[in-house]
Amino acid sequence: MSEDNPISIHGDGITLAKQSIQNNSGHWPIPEGTILAPIWKRLSAFMLDVIAFMGVLSILTKWRILDAFSYTILVSTQWWVSVLNWGIILVAAYLYQKYLVATLGRTLGQRWFGLAVVREDGEPLPRSDCGKRSVMKLKYLLPFLNIIFFIIDSRHIHRRHTHQSSIDLECASIVVVANSLPPAKRRHLR
Repeated sequence: MSEDNPISIHGDGITLAKQSIQNNSGHWPIPEGTILAPIWKRLSAFMLDVIAFMGVLSILTKWRILDAFSYTILVSTQWWVSVLNWGIILVAAYLYQKYLVATLGRTLGQRWFGLAVVREDGEPLPRSDCGKRSVMKLKYLLPFLNIIFFIIDSRHIHRRHTHQSSIDLECASIVVVANSLPPAKRRHLR
């Protein structure tokens, strides 16, 4: 086949499909064939992650961590217990997200659903971006406000051809179906 042929199975030439994607976004270097994660899998994975680290925290604190959600404690003289519990929850969520994505390439919930967090080019996300991503994901844990943040980011994910939330755009990351990455790009996943 010649290089000028727009339909090519073999070769590294630019096809019409590759050209179309490059024209849509000047920074779209994702490996060919990679499938972006659907929003329902992303949301379900996040919910599993919250259940996982809150379950561990509940067992470690003998269920006292759940006092963070008690309105009566918040308005009593022991309001500091609620504030302390929220501090523990936020630190645990940050550490969980940062270190699992940095070492495994995904959280446990994302692993369960077969997802992975990678850079836009399919390479592993650097540790500094994992930390930035973790800090930004803490907004999803704030009571009442989390619903607003979920709706806003869901709209971003649905509207963008890259399926990126505001957090993904800030960190230059994407969430993909792990098995759709080329074998060389998924070596770092565990």
